[in-house]
Amino acid sequence: MLARDWRGGELGVLVAALILAVAVVTGISAFTSRLQAALEQESHRFLAADVVVTSAAEMPASWRQEAQSLAIDTAQTLSFPSMVFAADDNMFLASIKAVSEHYPLRGELRYSEQAFAEAQPAAQGPESGSVWLDSRLFALLDVSIGDSVSVGEATFQVAAAVRSEPDQSPSIYNMGPRVLMHFSDIAATEVVQPGSRVEYRQLFAGEARLIQRFVTWLEPQLQPGQRLLDVKQGQPGIGSALQRAESFLLLAGSLAVVLAGVAIALAARRFSERHTDYVAIMKSLGASSGAINRLYGSSLLLLGLAATTLGCALGWLMQAGFFAIFAEHLPVLPGPSGIRPYAIGFTTAFTCLLCFAWPPLRRLAQASPLRVLRRDMPHENRRSLGDYLLGLLAVAALMFWYSGDWRLSLAVLLGLAITIVLGLGLALSLLRGGRLLGMSAGSIWRLALAGLQRRGSANALQVVIFAMAIMLLLVLVLLRTSLIDEWQAQLPPDAPNHFMLNIAPEQLQSVTDMLRSHSIPSEALYPMVSGRVMSVNGEDLPQTDDKQQGRRQRGANFTWADSLPAGNELLAGQWWETGSTAAEVSLEEEFAERLGLAVGDTVGLLIAAEALEVKVSSIRKLDWQSFRPNFFMVFPPKVLADYPATFMTSFHLDAEQKSFLNQLIRTFPTITVIEMDLLVEQVRAIIDQVSAAIELVLAVILAAGALVLVAGVQASVDMRMQESSILRALGAGRRLILGGLAIEFATMGLFAGLLATIAAEFSVFALQVWVMEMSYAPTPWLWPLGIALGVLLITGLGLYSCRKVVSSPPLAVLREL
Repeated sequence: MLARDWRGGELGVLVAALILAVAVVTGISAFTSRLQAALEQESHRFLAADVVVTSAAEMPASWRQEAQSLAIDTAQTLSFPSMVFAADDNMFLASIKAVSEHYPLRGELRYSEQAFAEAQPAAQGPESGSVWLDSRLFALLDVSIGDSVSVGEATFQVAAAVRSEPDQSPSIYNMGPRVLMHFSDIAATEVVQPGSRVEYRQLFAGEARLIQRFVTWLEPQLQPGQRLLDVKQGQPGIGSALQRAESFLLLAGSLAVVLAGVAIALAARRFSERHTDYVAIMKSLGASSGAINRLYGSSLLLLGLAATTLGCALGWLMQAGFFAIFAEHLPVLPGPSGIRPYAIGFTTAFTCLLCFAWPPLRRLAQASPLRVLRRDMPHENRRSLGDYLLGLLAVAALMFWYSGDWRLSLAVLLGLAITIVLGLGLALSLLRGGRLLGMSAGSIWRLALAGLQRRGSANALQVVIFAMAIMLLLVLVLLRTSLIDEWQAQLPPDAPNHFMLNIAPEQLQSVTDMLRSHSIPSEALYPMVSGRVMSVNGEDLPQTDDKQQGRRQRGANFTWADSLPAGNELLAGQWWETGSTAAEVSLEEEFAERLGLAVGDTVGLLIAAEALEVKVSSIRKLDWQSFRPNFFMVFPPKVLADYPATFMTSFHLDAEQKSFLNQLIRTFPTITVIEMDLLVEQVRAIIDQVSAAIELVLAVILAAGALVLVAGVQASVDMRMQESSILRALGAGRRLILGGLAIEFATMGLFAGLLATIAAEFSVFALQVWVMEMSYAPTPWLWPLGIALGVLLITGLGLYSCRKVVSSPPLAVLREL
């Protein structure tokens, strides 16, 4: 039977839908899994390792021994600020970083043989007895390559200029230009003593499964003050971008699962309708219902195996082709995808076959033998409400299994539910309401509206299917636009890339004038008062971590403001009125969570040896990716007016303006400058790569959505071609038939586009707010786009599918059907 159906063209749509479904799901899954692994691998260069442990004291050697026993690479770094001395009493406060031989484990260390010369990758850091200086230090210390500088009690030879480090990030240990030295030379400097403010980092890198095994062993041994970092914790800005990109890729794969189910359901419905007469003949010749079920069940199994195997092969070719075409845009060469994408493809295919294809085929056994004589008898294989519920549950289960995120799955299902409920009601009412209009319309319109009316229920279901496919495509387009626009808004070309700290009140005007005279854009000057959090609600905090989200005494920088600072969002409580003298404070949400604080609680502080108790009046959310000055605690100005304060700001400096920093520091030697330009460029590079990946996935899903729309049109094309052939046999012209079909498909496209737009807005709202933690804003341009997309796509596909009606003899078309 399969061979006969294949020769007769009966299996074309179903096989194509199966292969398409499996190929899309497998290809997207393999592509996204490999791409996620590549992006995650690339992101590790921002830590110079896969995982890092930070500590204020040297860590046990047993950790490195355990890592080495698991074939995990290790390295060490030590960072601290210190004065660097050169001849003629030249000195400058620098950020010292000592690295072991194997540093970095991930990413690339770059140096140049002269200051500001062309950078090149380094196999490892400086050798023992030598240092690499930041290019600016050559002018500040008046030294050249080969000269000597001193750090503490040790003297070193200047061997090169350090240009970039993979794990460079802002911290108190990175204030000032960099001096890179060998880890073994620390002891000779005699700078690091008990109580010194230093940061040790132990770096680990290896296979993912070995790293996970090591982390599981290591975590119980961490002591207070020791932190285990991955890329999301070590680089929050990059971690947030990767997390949202991962959500997008999972969403894209989940939508591929939905599209696969829709394609198979449409194809199976058409297949079963075209086999009703065939089953009636078999039953009239004595075939039992059980025999027919076994026949079609085994045929479906064989068909599923063949189509799924071919679909998996095409899915592999699809993802391999994408990686081959766009290899130059990828951050690193991705590794193998593993067996999971192909398991997803097989599971998706057979779940869809069981839940979508088998119910109508199973009901073929109920076909009456009388259909051999009475062709007007109704089909016995029409879907019931139970079939649709079963299909919805299957899709929901597949989406959740694929994404592992119930909020993401729920947001998509919410949009689909809105499409189905509104779609059936709206489509049925509008399509049935076309009767009155059709009676007074011209011949073309009358023909089109009569067709819509005659197939009201079937057309309403088809409108819902079209709307679902268009809705899923609009959701992806909207999220892609929102993600990339937000990333670009956070990192515009003139984003601040330097911080300036310790500005004295009497220096404010001079610093402002200097920045303005060099046409350097800067943020506002923020006051900063140093203090310490001592107690919460009258209860003293421990001096070290108590293993409960970092709940301990901690130093902090405070600021004051009359109004809510830019980039801050008020989550709870109220902001104070201008001129308030109340002892209150506004806290950053994560800082408040770590200390267990809420609006109305009290916080005990120590500022300049004076105790101060304030009440929490509000909780804020900060934009940490903006590279603007941000503060955990903000007070009314009059509360901190009597305490000594310095000021800070951030500004943008182009690469060719770097020499300005030398002039700035010579003019204001007490000011500290933190250079963030390399980190900003690294963040911008990874975001560009993530954006390119999102564009690739979007292109694949759009193509899959278009093919599902084709399957949707094909599902009802037989009936329309039969009616059109009869009209041609009765003398209808080409213009009348094509015009009627165009109006009919355009009307369905209009309804589908409208429904898709409404549902897409709801889904995007849920995804942005619940899943990706983004702010939501309505998109007015979506409405004309969604409606136009529905009209143009459905009309174009419908006319293309029915082109045979006006190009072939009516008798040939009727015989084929």
